[in-house]
Amino acid sequence: MDCAPADPAAVNDSLYERLGGATTVAAVVDDAVDRHAANPALAPLFCGKDLPQLKALGVSVFSARVGGPRSTEAAGPAPSDAGMSFSPAELQAVAGDMTEALREQGIGRVEVAEVVNLLYAARETAPPR
Repeated sequence: MDCAPADPAAVNDSLYERLGGATTVAAVVDDAVDRHAANPALAPLFCGKDLPQLKALGVSVFSARVGGPRSTEAAGPAPSDAGMSFSPAELQAVAGDMTEALREQGIGRVEVAEVVNLLYAARETAPPR
């Protein structure tokens, strides 16, 4: 266990900044959406969808939820407004794919856990399908 004091500057950084900002957020979303589209538990939800548009929307929404800017380039409603809610099994698959995408970018355990917690918190506020 590392007992070194936390860097005071890092303590005040948003999750967005700790993830690495716009470049890393875009890479994570790109990877996660590709994983979702190939995941047997999620593939039916992504079949026939415009993946580049979903990725752009995903970057915008994910960025805003982790404390970064929400892009105005991603046209369209937020996922909950677009009926993109998940069953418990689907949410577990989403969380697994997102965890792997975050790890692929070298994101640490603390930040991965924060993102997964945000996913589950968003599920609690999403309307049922």
